[in-house]
Amino acid sequence: MEKKLSFGKSLIIIGFLLLSIFVGVIIWGQDPQMPIVLATVFATVFAMVNGIKWEDLEKSIIENIVNIVPSIVFLLAMGIMLGTWLHSGVVPTIIYYGSKIISPKLLIPTTFLLASATSLTTGDSWGTAGTIGIALLGIGISFGIPAPIMAGAIVSGSYFGDKLSPISDTTVLAAGVSEVDVFEHVKYMLWTTVPSMLIATVVYFFLGLKHAGNVDLAQISELHILLEETFTISPILLLVPVSVIVMIAKKVNPVPALMGGALLAAAFAMIFQGASLAEVVEVMHYGVELDTGYELIDELIAGGGLDYVMWTISLVLVAMILAGVLDASGVTEAIVGRILRLVRNTGDLIFATVVSSIFLNIATADQYLAIIFPAKMFKETYKEKGLDLRVVSRTLEDAGTLTSPLFAWNTCGAFISGALGVSPMAYLPYAILNWLNPIIAIIYGYTGFSIKYTKEKMVVEGSEE
Repeated sequence: MEKKLSFGKSLIIIGFLLLSIFVGVIIWGQDPQMPIVLATVFATVFAMVNGIKWEDLEKSIIENIVNIVPSIVFLLAMGIMLGTWLHSGVVPTIIYYGSKIISPKLLIPTTFLLASATSLTTGDSWGTAGTIGIALLGIGISFGIPAPIMAGAIVSGSYFGDKLSPISDTTVLAAGVSEVDVFEHVKYMLWTTVPSMLIATVVYFFLGLKHAGNVDLAQISELHILLEETFTISPILLLVPVSVIVMIAKKVNPVPALMGGALLAAAFAMIFQGASLAEVVEVMHYGVELDTGYELIDELIAGGGLDYVMWTISLVLVAMILAGVLDASGVTEAIVGRILRLVRNTGDLIFATVVSSIFLNIATADQYLAIIFPAKMFKETYKEKGLDLRVVSRTLEDAGTLTSPLFAWNTCGAFISGALGVSPMAYLPYAILNWLNPIIAIIYGYTGFSIKYTKEKMVVEGSEE
């Protein structure tokens, strides 16, 4: 029988991990990579001292890294694409027209709704944040709206579709592991998602009113003039983001879609901006760095390239190494298994599912594991209590899908922060849909609202066996 750590010993490792992150990231203000590396070293030594073989740990680490290779390839493609979008004038054009058309008072709720519509159409949160999200963030900054607020609205909108779109991978995954028809799953999720969306829209509306007074119209006019002087602004450049969104909506794999957008933008850079092929290739590697003498535009039109995403890739890799050690040593299974023992009624069960999904997003840094593992652990308990399996599939998305971008070392949080240049800790308070939805799911669990059963409940809530 494979050696696994006990619950008590698993808590020691989790405690060291949380302490490392708290001291390193919160107190010392460091990036999360080294605290995670130190926690991984501690977990590895602790596991081996307790009889777990290095070969088992290594095998699990390799499996976890292999699983996130597609995400790394996506990140590389996104970095290349962003560099060409900045250099070709695509992002400057979006900022130019967007800041002319969109009212400052409505920008924040508009950002949320546009990101929601895009992610619902494409089923892709990363693609939404890495394309339209970057442009909307630039418009917001030009209006004087704090970047964390804009990033929060973008994250909420991007994950609205990631959760609700029938063509989203997480939607299909949650339905599949819960043995639920995907369209029934989507319809049932409306009970928690629509209230969350409405509340988020109202909050974003009032945030927009609050920050509209910060807009300096003279500065915006100056920005328009400088953009026109620095770039050739043309509506034809908008064909680039439109083409990428259309490709993703038609289920073209995101990596070819992003590379297609990068190549088209590269061609437009040479046509519209007079760039040489050598300049375009250099931008693909190192990104864009302007020195116009105007701080706002130099900050807005900067970044992209392979180098731009290497920080994020390093974070994803160290997080996956840690996840491999936690999986092989049995830490994840021990913690989630103990949570299951505390379940007494439907409310407890949904609460346990939410907590487990959030814990797995923190501990394993992987959105998919935060959906798959709780489904395996809790699905039979849902059946035993006579609950419709749509309850478990919905709860997995309420927590597993939506909380994944809220942690810096999670693959989703790492990608979003890398794409938008805003840390998850900064945008978390404003990613309203993402943290509100799990709360609503728990409230529904204890009140019984919208909770479906497959048979009559024969026992009084609170005394179920």
